[in-house]
Parts: sequence; C-alpha cells; structure tokens
Amino acid sequence: MNAQPTFLSRTEPMALRERTALSPLPAEEILSSERLLNGRREILISHGDRVYRLRHTSNDKLILTK
Repeated sequence: MNAQPTFLSRTEPMALRERTALSPLPAEEILSSERLLNGRREILISHGDRVYRLRHTSNDKLILTK
C-alpha cells in the first residue's frame, strides 16, 4: 500500500510526501485553514458516522458545527 495523503502538495518536503496511510502525520503538524478550505467558505467533514460543517465566517472566524 503506497497511498499518499491528499492534502500534501508537491511543494511539501519529500519526507512528508512519501508518508503512507500506515504512517500518519504527527499530531503536532499544522495545516492552515486556507489549505484546508482550498478557496471555499465552507466544507463538510466526515468523522465516524457524523458529518460536521466547518465555516469561515465574514468576521474571519472558523465555526465547526454538527
């Protein structure tokens, strides 16, 4: 199995790009909201059997709701 995480880009260091699903990123890694939202104001996040909505508000806040 050699699947790459989809949120890493070609500009990431090679060590990060070569990680697989079997070796997840450490908990202290930081993912920017701009990168996570990818130009959108809102995304849906599936977690277990629930779906959460992450919104970037007009006041530049992030709101996560069920």
